[in-house]
Amino acid sequence: MEENDKIFWNECHQIIGDAYNVHNKLGNGFLEAVYQEALSIEFTKLELPFEAQKGLSIDYDGFILQKHYIADFFCFDKIIVEIKATEELCPEHTAQVINYLKATHCKCGLLINFGESRLHFKKILN
Repeated sequence: MEENDKIFWNECHQIIGDAYNVHNKLGNGFLEAVYQEALSIEFTKLELPFEAQKGLSIDYDGFILQKHYIADFFCFDKIIVEIKATEELCPEHTAQVINYLKATHCKCGLLINFGESRLHFKKILN
């Protein structure tokens, strides 16, 4: 296992496991909001600490901007989780998570796509 893969490995493993549970039960084809609600239920059932629709402040040169991002989930007070329900992930989705990480100085983000026949996820580090 590479050094970067070890960052928050246990926490990411739990989040991805819950996402697999949702995808196994619902499959693909639903709207993103459906997967978000179902994933919230999985997180709650397994007592995974999370905030849904978490507003993320943007630090610019020591100033907090009035504009902010809204992450689908903020888990364990340190991992940004962005979910999609699209045919495939594209570079813009990855860039979105990278921007969230840069703006908030968080170290780890997960991009999870429920829209494919198999769950697809990507761990992104800042």
